[in-house]
Amino acid sequence: MKLQTIQNKIYELRGQRVMFDFDLAELYEVGTKVLNQAVKRNIKRFPKDFMFQLTAEEWKTMRSQIETASTQSASVRSQNVTASQRKRNITSIPYAFTEQGLAMLSGILNSDKAINVNIAIMRAFVFLRQYALTHKELTKRMKEIETKYDKQFSDVYEAINYLLEKDKEETEHKERKRIGFK
Repeated sequence: MKLQTIQNKIYELRGQRVMFDFDLAELYEVGTKVLNQAVKRNIKRFPKDFMFQLTAEEWKTMRSQIETASTQSASVRSQNVTASQRKRNITSIPYAFTEQGLAMLSGILNSDKAINVNIAIMRAFVFLRQYALTHKELTKRMKEIETKYDKQFSDVYEAINYLLEKDKEETEHKERKRIGFK
């Protein structure tokens, strides 16, 4: 299972990274209905912070984003999303699983395929978390460097502004109408 394939199926929704039931069903090579039935049989394992159903408005927005991505790109991800959407009843609103929900899902799906897919999914989430932390550290470091150099060059900026003002004053002084003894 390619890490990139899984990462392309992770979305940001309600401030969390989630995967949709239809994408998971495709990865596990089961029907979406079968996956959701297994979850419903074990619903106590899935509190609202592990799994939630999208609102109609969220689904409309996400569907348009997914369709836009699939028309702009001919990648494997786009083909998979389009294919998985054709298999599912598009009138039903999908469920979204958070990282904790995906970990819980591994406990109810015990096939070798499910175990391997869950390992790959967990690796994808870890990679994304590490990438986000690295990005945050780089941003922080850039701000520190900007602050450092702004302080060092503040004297230079001040001198340049002084020279510009002095030049402006001299120009204005020369353009004034002379009065008095010539």
